[in-house]
Amino acid sequence: MGKQGIIGKMICTKEESMEQPKFSVVVPAYNEEEVLPHTHKRLTAVMEGLGSYEIIYVNDGSRDNTLSILKELAEKDPHVVAVDFSRNFGQQAAVTAGMYAARGRAVILIDADLQDPPETIPKMVERWRAGADVVYGKRKLRKGKPFLRRSPASSITGCSGFYRAATLLWIPGTSGLWTAR
Repeated sequence: MGKQGIIGKMICTKEESMEQPKFSVVVPAYNEEEVLPHTHKRLTAVMEGLGSYEIIYVNDGSRDNTLSILKELAEKDPHVVAVDFSRNFGQQAAVTAGMYAARGRAVILIDADLQDPPETIPKMVERWRAGADVVYGKRKLRKGKPFLRRSPASSITGCSGFYRAATLLWIPGTSGLWTAR
């Protein structure tokens, strides 16, 4: 029923003999029970048209039914891998754990809350196939984000700031990331 590791407990692991997927979608999730079924439906619809894939959901210590939903998705869908944290470690830790578990040639990062539409992924894949090593999308303004939660994203402590420091690339603070291995 899973293995323990430094990244958390793997709820569902795939057979080692399975072919390496072309894409790994990493989805950090914290208290996302209401939106997870919709997120999964939309992600699956997009990814089915792009080639082999896996979706790695990382439960970041949710206190609602997120973990139960992820277990159910992992049982029903062979593309799903679920990682569970014992407590909330934050989005960067969840993204890192998902990237650590990823087996795909390209890794796509997207939040579970659907603020960034999965339907933009094919355009990013086009750019990757054209030779880009890193592809990112810049949003105009994230819906429902209060100013105090938006402002850290523009600093070195925010998520995109973390990746700017880690990759030595300039990435606008309002950007989502998608990268190839």
